[in-house]
Amino acid sequence: MSKKVLITAGASGIGKAMATAFNKKDYDIWIVDVDKAMLKDCPKSWNSTQLDVRDEKGVKKLFENIKSTWGKIDVICANAGIKGPTAPIEDISLNDWKECLDINLDGVFLFAKYAAPLFKSQKNGSFIITSSTAGLYGFTQRSPYVTSKWGVIGLMKTLAIEFGSFNVRVNAICPGSVEGDRLERVIEAEMKAKNMTKKEIYAAYAEGTSMKTLIDSRDIANMAVFLSSKNSRFVSGQIIAVDGHTEVPDPKF
Repeated sequence: MSKKVLITAGASGIGKAMATAFNKKDYDIWIVDVDKAMLKDCPKSWNSTQLDVRDEKGVKKLFENIKSTWGKIDVICANAGIKGPTAPIEDISLNDWKECLDINLDGVFLFAKYAAPLFKSQKNGSFIITSSTAGLYGFTQRSPYVTSKWGVIGLMKTLAIEFGSFNVRVNAICPGSVEGDRLERVIEAEMKAKNMTKKEIYAAYAEGTSMKTLIDSRDIANMAVFLSSKNSRFVSGQIIAVDGHTEVPDPKF
């Protein structure tokens, strides 16, 4: 029987790269995304659900559907997130703060909550959270995002303890600056906040790593596949950065 993986924000970017990588390993794929148009562009062989990860009723129904369709789940990649506002903390509205934490942190909580009974009953599984190097350092003018990404690290550590005796592993991947649409949105916001060109910001992020490069989404996907394999069977509760080794997390331009 094929293994099964569920991926949030799976219709584009890192999530789609994860789905593609797992598909190459003959996993059955189930992606969740808020963007209906993006979902339509994904392979028809993938199961898909349009869903906002903040919608508890929707998340509960999703897991009911997965249980009735698949009967089990081997891997969950809790990958959904937004960049949040880029501004000094005094200029951030409470609504914008809450929206960022609702998606980035509460969304992971809901998927863990409704995955737990299934994982515990089958006594096997891998739960992978997409954090960020922003979950390891501070970043100026990114307080909601940074808070949410530190938050999921604490949640991951706790879930690893709660799930461990059920042979369920929990880990967090901390991507560095990953090339793609998400980074483009971050940089556009930083161009305005820091009065810099796109080229200058890209160069600064690359120079802030030992390997002097940005990251490809496929590198994050490959790490997710590894963390779901027998080769990592005793890897749990770990924070794994895929970032080219960050030296200067928030370059002062």
